[in-house]
This record gives sequence, structure tokens and C-alpha cells, in this order.
Amino acid sequence: MITSVLVANRGEIACRIFRTCRELGIRTVAVHSDADENALHARVADLAVRLPGAAPAETYLRGDLIVKAAIAAGADAVHPGYGFLSENADFARAVLDAGLVWIGPPPAAIEAMASKTRAKELMGLAPLTDVTEADLPVLVKAAAGGGGRGMRVVRRLEELGAALEGARAEAASAFGDGEVFVEPYVENGRHVEVQVLADAHGTVWALGTRDCSLQRRHQKVIEEAPAPGLSERLEEELRALSVRAARAVSYVGAGTVEFLVADDKAHFLEMNTRLQVEHPVTEAVFGIDLVALQLRVAEGHPLDGDPPRARGHAAEARLYAEDPARDWSPQTGTLHRLTVPGIRLDTGYEDGDTIGVHYDAMLAKAVAHAPTRAEAVRRLAGALERATIHGPTTNRDLLIRSLRHEEFTAARMNTGFYDRHLAALTEPVPDPHA
Repeated sequence: MITSVLVANRGEIACRIFRTCRELGIRTVAVHSDADENALHARVADLAVRLPGAAPAETYLRGDLIVKAAIAAGADAVHPGYGFLSENADFARAVLDAGLVWIGPPPAAIEAMASKTRAKELMGLAPLTDVTEADLPVLVKAAAGGGGRGMRVVRRLEELGAALEGARAEAASAFGDGEVFVEPYVENGRHVEVQVLADAHGTVWALGTRDCSLQRRHQKVIEEAPAPGLSERLEEELRALSVRAARAVSYVGAGTVEFLVADDKAHFLEMNTRLQVEHPVTEAVFGIDLVALQLRVAEGHPLDGDPPRARGHAAEARLYAEDPARDWSPQTGTLHRLTVPGIRLDTGYEDGDTIGVHYDAMLAKAVAHAPTRAEAVRRLAGALERATIHGPTTNRDLLIRSLRHEEFTAARMNTGFYDRHLAALTEPVPDPHA
């Protein structure tokens, strides 16, 4: 039985994992860089261990230091959170080799899905090899990457060579792996994903769909569950494909299978072998705690019977310290006050904390649940509108306007939403007293 968990992460996700551990009576261990010495995740853990010697941007990537910290702190398990080393098979092996419990999928499953080309092969899909005019437009993508890096859209055949070279160079720089591949580019598609959870006894749950189409720079901004407006046939296909992906690599733990959806067709993108940022909307709809289930599965317990029944609708907005009107530029400074009334708020900050320059600019995730989509979206927008945020500029106004935009409320959005509407959504609000 797990008695003490070290979270190999920081910020919001570390605080969220600690919350479940406390509820279960599990001791918590944080690790932190020098820049995070006074960060909330280091303050709320039962024990905080400094990771020495590394620059702030590299600290949470030092798997050797993290394993040493876990052993020194007397932890018996490691949870990677998301980002950083969460999908690093070598880190997972190092944790296991140290005699610790790894709260994640087997290293072999991580490796199998780490390469998008390998993942597609496992799903019986093949990338384009000899691209012709009839295949255009196509998308050049990094095999080992994400977040939009190593990615190029090609609309003219003569541009393909330069796109391949540029993507290879960017992928090698960002991920240490220059492998790229080509696939059809889905115009005006929706980003839809399926949460899966698997135990070590052969049971795989497909816990509904999520829509994550509102994105900036290929990073999600607003997510919801279930994905609205899908046909029953397509929903069934998405669930079946996701279970198939998990079984193909003998998956254990929580993971997410991602698709682009257009014209009632699903196009497999990848499998993320970790907990997703947007997992709270699935928790709200299914009435579960995915972190608690991760812990149970890691302890070897089977999943009990069929998945729980979904109820209602949930929406999540990521609150960032950034200025969308100025090319999404990150903002820094003191967060004097942050309250969002009446709904779930997952955050890694408290009033008076400093927002620095070294890490992601996400302040919090605001999550609303209600019987219907319209009610959940209205509730989330209303809570954000009543929020008190004193400090650096945030994307709060953009989130409210996005949630109330007719394209979103009618569920007609796709991944090009901000390409079309950002200028209008970031126009200054007229002063009624002017």
C-alpha cells in the first residue's frame, strides 16, 4: 500500500495531487527549484525537498535528482503530474529500478506512444510517403513532439521540401529528435479526446469525450465534457478506438487518446500517456477522482465493474497571466488577489505569491458543472465575470467573451476559433462613463 507520494512536478498539478493524497491519508513530498522555494506546492506538502544545482528551467527535468529526493524523503511512490518528465520512459524506469511505485503507465507503453509514427502504426495507420497534389493540404509534424513545435502546414507541393527541413530542425532543437512525418491536414477540425483508465488486470474504461477545440498556439484554453454535437456512431467509434489504443500497448493508468474530428469522421492524432490538464471536466461529469483511481491502479487494485454513468456537462477555462491582445505575451509580478466564486478552482497560487519568468503562465483552472451544456457554460462565464483578480494582466476577459461567443454557445467552434475571432475578442471594452 502506498503511504508517501513524491510529486515530480510543481504548481497547480502538484497541489491538486496533494489534495487527493491528503484525503486518502497519504504523506506528501514536494520537490522544488530555487525559484520555487516559496511556491504554494512547496508550502502545502508535508515535506519539501530542494533540487540542487540545476537552472530553474531545468530543475524538474532532472530525473536523477528527483529519484534521490524520493529515496531520501522516505517516499514509496512517485507521481509525475503532467509535462516535464511525465512521458519520459527512462524516468519511469529509474523510479521503478529504485524500488519505488511509478504512478503511471509501464515504460514500454510510454515508449510505444511517444513517437507519433509508432503510435499510428499500432493503430493500423500509415503516414503519407509520396505526397501528390491530390493529398494537399498536408501537415508536417514532429514524431516526438507536441505543442505546435516541429509543425508546418503545406498547401503547395513546391513548399513541402522546405517545410520538411524546417520542421526537422525545429524538432531536433526542441525534442532532441529530428524525425518528422506527413499526414493529411484536417481543415476546420474539432479537437476531441477520450479519457481512458486501465488497470493491470485487463480492464479498460473509456470515460467519455472532451472537446478542446479552443486553442492558442496549439495549446488548449477552454475544454468541456462531453464533446457536444457528436453523432452516436462517432462517439462509439471514438470510444472503441481509444480502448484499442490502450490495449495495443498493455496500458495501465490514466491516459488520453486525441483525435481531430471533421465531417463526422475521426482522425487519430496521438495518445498522451499521463493525466491531462483538463481532467477535472471528466471528474465532474463522472463523479470520480482520477488521481485517487491512479493511486488505486498503481497499488494493483482492479477497476470495479463498468465505468460510472456520466451526468450533466462540465466546462473548464485556463486562466493565464498573459495578454492575448499583445501576442499572448506572458505577464509577471505579484498576484495580490485571486478568487473565482462558486465553482471549482485548481491553482498553484495564493494571494501575495509572485508570478515569475521561469515557468508556464497558467494561474488556475476554473471548472463549472451543471445539468446541461448551456447551464455549465453560463455558470463558468458568470463566475469568471465575478472573479477578483488583482495583479498582472490575465486572459480573464478573453475567456468570458469566448464562452459567450455565438459560435461557441452554438457548439460550432473548431481549432481555428482564435484565428478568426481574436482581434474582436480582445477589443477594449468601452467605458460606459466616458
